[in-house]
Amino acid sequence: MEKEIIKDKTLDEKMAIADEISRNYFRQGLNCTECVLRTFMDMYETELPDDILCMATGFGGGIGHTKNICGAITGAVMALGTLKGRRDPFGPKEEMGERVKNLQQNIYPLFGQMVNEIQNEYGTLICSEMSQPFGDFDSKPRKKNCMEIIAYCARLTCKYAEK
Repeated sequence: MEKEIIKDKTLDEKMAIADEISRNYFRQGLNCTECVLRTFMDMYETELPDDILCMATGFGGGIGHTKNICGAITGAVMALGTLKGRRDPFGPKEEMGERVKNLQQNIYPLFGQMVNEIQNEYGTLICSEMSQPFGDFDSKPRKKNCMEIIAYCARLTCKYAEK
């Protein structure tokens, strides 16, 4: 589950590593969603190819730069899904009731708790609302704010990977 970079580390240490890696990716030009997902893929054995990152690209800037749901949050959900998502949602039909029950009782609540924790921290999940106090979307203060949100989401994803 964990790569060498975080083996035998405490949760606080893992979160600090995620913070640093995600900030560095943002500085290198990855968008918010890519930063969180790539960080998680660097730290955990996801069993997914590196080019899966291309699926995250369109979620940056609040989905295609529309400033809707924050891309860092989307990246956190995608990242957590690499470990906690269903591997076979098409399982045998006779087990469909159990698959749905597991989804509703075990999987959705974990993702929901993480998203609710982010919303409690920032008061919203919407990119434009999170960015608005920092002025122009291309401003340095807005970019710094986004880096903070990216790092927070990367740290939080590590926390929920442990559950």
